[in-house]
Amino acid sequence: QVQLVESGGGLVQPGGSLRLSCAASGSIFTIYAMGWYRQAPGKQRELVATITSGGTTNYADSMKDRFTISRDNAKNTVYMEMNSLKPEDTAVYYCNAEVKTTRYQRPIYPWGQGTQVTVSS
Repeated sequence: QVQLVESGGGLVQPGGSLRLSCAASGSIFTIYAMGWYRQAPGKQRELVATITSGGTTNYADSMKDRFTISRDNAKNTVYMEMNSLKPEDTAVYYCNAEVKTTRYQRPIYPWGQGTQVTVSS
């Protein structure tokens, strides 16, 4: 199977920065899109950003000026650089990927376990 493991979350002051990482491992033939989502307490999970294997990115409007998604295809890893963090960015951040485990099977969409980001003074 395929596992996604996030890292890099933590406590940061307003205006600070964090860099999240998510590494995919397991039975991987190829990975198409990878992305970050977040879920704040009492709210639904929402899209933060996605990136294709070719590097095309897509951001939620409220984050496109502060967050930057990137990936290293050789390492099956996606990153999220988060700058100018605000208290409202506090959430659990989840990684997701579109993964084919063999050439002929349909993709699967595993999730990571999430990493907590807390923005507070």
